[in-house]
Amino acid sequence: MKTSIIVCTYNEAETIFNVVASCCKHNPEAEVIVVDDGSTDGTENVLKTLVPHYHFEYLKLPENHGKSYAMACGVEFASNEIVLFINANLVHLRKDHFLAMLAPIQNQEADMVIGNPASFTINYGADPYETAMGEKAMLRADLLPILKDVKEIFFGVDAFFTIYYQALGKRVSYQALNDLEWAVRKSDSRKVKERHEGDKEIANAMISNFDLMIKRVQNNIQKSQNYTQSTISSVQLQLNKYMKHLRERITSVEPV
Repeated sequence: MKTSIIVCTYNEAETIFNVVASCCKHNPEAEVIVVDDGSTDGTENVLKTLVPHYHFEYLKLPENHGKSYAMACGVEFASNEIVLFINANLVHLRKDHFLAMLAPIQNQEADMVIGNPASFTINYGADPYETAMGEKAMLRADLLPILKDVKEIFFGVDAFFTIYYQALGKRVSYQALNDLEWAVRKSDSRKVKERHEGDKEIANAMISNFDLMIKRVQNNIQKSQNYTQSTISSVQLQLNKYMKHLRERITSVEPV
């Protein structure tokens, strides 16, 4: 099965060069698609410097719509069976990271693969929010029926994917990506503060989106198969687990 690698970016000029170069260099047979979600920081100029060296598709959205919308646009444009989402703020991205993400699907051992830096994947049960946030590999055919919902979710799309796949009984594989890191754009003195503030912002947005996520997951399950009410209830419980963790994250954030 061939792969389409989708890199969604918004103001990641500092890291986008190396991320796209790594995607192209280590996956010469793959279709690489960069979806620029209305960046204003010179991302487009950085990507232009890559054009003489690597081939990739560039989709420039005229304004910022959010991560989920950009992801859906990438899937619509993609032409291959496997879709691999790679974040634009990664550092130390290597060939073995791509192999770890793609092998379980290529070998028909998983329907979705979630990869995180190894330090974030030690205890999946303890932190469902973090484990849902990583790089993702999925079959494009599984995503096409839910693209409209994905476009409109905005924040919470990572949790939506995970819960939706689990609720349908699909196989989810978690991969620890050794040495991979998520870059922080601010100075060292603001790194901790930025991380806490970012967590709080995303968590608040996901909580406000809670009812929408429940409705969308349940509707898609009922459309896909004739599930019993007990299955729908299990989805509700899983969503409650996510939201409980996010509320705890908000209350634990202290000023830096």
